[in-house]
Amino acid sequence: MRRIFSGVQPTGNLHLGNYLGAIRNWVHLQRDYEDCLFCVVDLHAITVWQEPAALRASTREVAAAMIAAGIDAEKSVIFNQSQVPAHAELAWIFNCVARMGWLSRMTQFKEKAGKNKENASVGLFAYPNLMAADILAYKGTHVPVGDDQKQHLELARDIAQKFNNDFGVDFFPVVEPLIFGAATRVMSLRDGTKKMSKSDPSDQSRITLTDDADAIARKVRKAKTDPDPLPTSKDGLEGRPEAANLMGIYAALAGQDLEQVIRDHGGHQFSRFKQDLADLMVDRLQPITAEMRRLTADTAYIDGVLRRGAEKARALSAPIMAEVQDIVGFLRP
Repeated sequence: MRRIFSGVQPTGNLHLGNYLGAIRNWVHLQRDYEDCLFCVVDLHAITVWQEPAALRASTREVAAAMIAAGIDAEKSVIFNQSQVPAHAELAWIFNCVARMGWLSRMTQFKEKAGKNKENASVGLFAYPNLMAADILAYKGTHVPVGDDQKQHLELARDIAQKFNNDFGVDFFPVVEPLIFGAATRVMSLRDGTKKMSKSDPSDQSRITLTDDADAIARKVRKAKTDPDPLPTSKDGLEGRPEAANLMGIYAALAGQDLEQVIRDHGGHQFSRFKQDLADLMVDRLQPITAEMRRLTADTAYIDGVLRRGAEKARALSAPIMAEVQDIVGFLRP
């Protein structure tokens, strides 16, 4: 059995990186895999403070974006994490399996906590254990991930193997990563060396899925570049992070490989290429934005999708968790 699990946090507006690096790939995966779970990971979101009303609104918005982008709520399971208790229960068990040293080496915790490590929440530190539980509560076998999440997925594999070894069972599968091609890691429009992020203080650094056509054109026009024409070979992208980022985004949106984009646009000035890129973005994103707004306004529909998805997810996780409880030695009714 091959089962896909992936999730996205409901924190702030979804941006182009979320779409190209995750959601669009999920749409493709549901065509190839019959068993797909796509989760709005609201438990992960509260590892840092969230205003409750904003969290609820963002959860609905992310679910709407999934559906608007093409995820079929009848074919795939769309739900929010907090509606399925198995995530938190298995995360606690994994807290008792994983080692402090493993978590201490997680680079994402170091980046997010920064110099205020002592003030970071325990949840932020133990975040990878919850991520492992998200996948393994359903015995997920394949997880689409970006480069920044590969270390967490490796930890999930280590936790699964240690659980199996500790209890002398062959229970949890070895999870395999699914890493996609062009623009799996979309960078900031203001700094091509930094990942496009919801937390960047500059709204000009990202294209959000709620941006209208004018906002997209303005942000692309103001995107940071260098003074030279676009390169005419892949080698010419070396040391030019902004050119690499914009051409990679174009390739991903156009469904082309980077070499084709270089052949078509190499030698052009950035001003000309930016206009082409903005037009392409508007063409690809605006239908999603319009449908997303329509769905977000219908809270009863979105809540119904999440409720039905959670029911399916609970049905899938319940027998797995019952076996986990027996393996660990918990007394059950």
